[in-house]
Amino acid sequence: MKQLIEKHGRKELARFSLTFILYILWVIWLGNYWFLLGLPVIVDLYLTKKVNWTPWKKREGKNHFLVEWFDALIFAVVAVTFINIFLFQNYKIPTGSMEKSLLIGDHLYVSKVAYGPRIPETPLSIPFMQHTIPGTQAKSYVEWIKLPYKRLAGLTTVKRNDAVVFNFPEGDTVCRDPQLQMVSYYYLVRNEAERLKMIDTYAKNPLKTDEEYYNLGRQELWKKQDILVRPIDREDNYIKRCVAIPGDTLQIINGQVFINGSPQIEIPGMQYDYGVATNGRRLNDKKLMDMGIYSDDIMYNANLSMMQLPLTKAMADELRSNQVVRAVEPLFRQPDYYDRNMFPHDTAYKWNLDNYGPIYMPKKGETLAITLENLPFYKRIIGHYEGNKLEVKDGKIYINGKASSAYTFKMGYYWMMGDNRHKSLDSRYWGYVPENHIVGKPKFVWLSLNPDKPFPLNIRFKRMFMGIK
Repeated sequence: MKQLIEKHGRKELARFSLTFILYILWVIWLGNYWFLLGLPVIVDLYLTKKVNWTPWKKREGKNHFLVEWFDALIFAVVAVTFINIFLFQNYKIPTGSMEKSLLIGDHLYVSKVAYGPRIPETPLSIPFMQHTIPGTQAKSYVEWIKLPYKRLAGLTTVKRNDAVVFNFPEGDTVCRDPQLQMVSYYYLVRNEAERLKMIDTYAKNPLKTDEEYYNLGRQELWKKQDILVRPIDREDNYIKRCVAIPGDTLQIINGQVFINGSPQIEIPGMQYDYGVATNGRRLNDKKLMDMGIYSDDIMYNANLSMMQLPLTKAMADELRSNQVVRAVEPLFRQPDYYDRNMFPHDTAYKWNLDNYGPIYMPKKGETLAITLENLPFYKRIIGHYEGNKLEVKDGKIYINGKASSAYTFKMGYYWMMGDNRHKSLDSRYWGYVPENHIVGKPKFVWLSLNPDKPFPLNIRFKRMFMGIK
């Protein structure tokens, strides 16, 4: 030991020891002991120095400042990539689906350790790019190596009412056209199927089944558009609130979410669209802006005596005390109104945003009876998320070629909803979120920028380092 200290110095030995121990702990966490083969590299980097692991720079003497900058850049990219995969990552809120809990322009610290980081399915990619090289339509990753789903041990599990970042389940297939990428591929297929059904209806042709029209609609869309299929870790990132976990039954009655028959706990930032009637006078725009309501949020009628506003319960109560206001009422859809865009997209379940369910969240390892009646709920789970061949022939369900009346789920499934309940593209539209789509848990807002104001007036100082509930 004395000779090592004399040769390398105490500081260098301390750095080596710390790196050596952290690397072993990381390998244990990873659960892949082949990575122990990296230990000789660490020994050589700090002690023996037989191999030049940074061939772009000289080991002795002073390097050109450009070489030093390049070396620092390489180190930064590797370090940040490692941190983003295993520890935490920054995400920016792009839409108002979580208002008023989270605002457009909030930058979030998202912990990967909370629920356990996932090993990347497509590890060969350009750093810091989710799926596309900016300014192009080219993929930022290659699929020469594809790894199976594996999640490392985390500090906790997803709980009800957690805000969660996850990969958008319907983002597995998209149109290459950038304008159409903002629209769900499956929504486009359903629209195409509806168009074909209407043509047959008007032409008085024999009508096909909904499944047949859906398959025809998909074929038509693939003819018209260049379609991309993305791996799970390259799907767009969404943030919503987890309102139901595996084993829960969810129902929405007049906008109120019920879990296992009990109402969801009150979330202060949750908002709905309200109808606001005034005495004919217009509400003060500055007053509305101070409340967090901007001009783009407001829809007036012709004489300005009625408007539609997104409000939290507290904001609605505040408006009711305004002398100009005559009434403030939430705009809930009636139970008999059918929105065909609602999951499971089946006319047997005529639901809408405010009156929905009941619907059950499957648990990992649980076996459920599968019938033609409940198959619309589990069809995508069985056939896509869990990789089985699913067919319906002669009134029977076949899974991997075998007639089946029950199915055992390989993963647990979650239900995600935005706090901006009337302006959120969430599970009510596209259904379950599989556990392998969970990315991480947002912990706090580290920066918040108002997109409607110029710098530096756009900095929301009060929101910086605000914890996320």
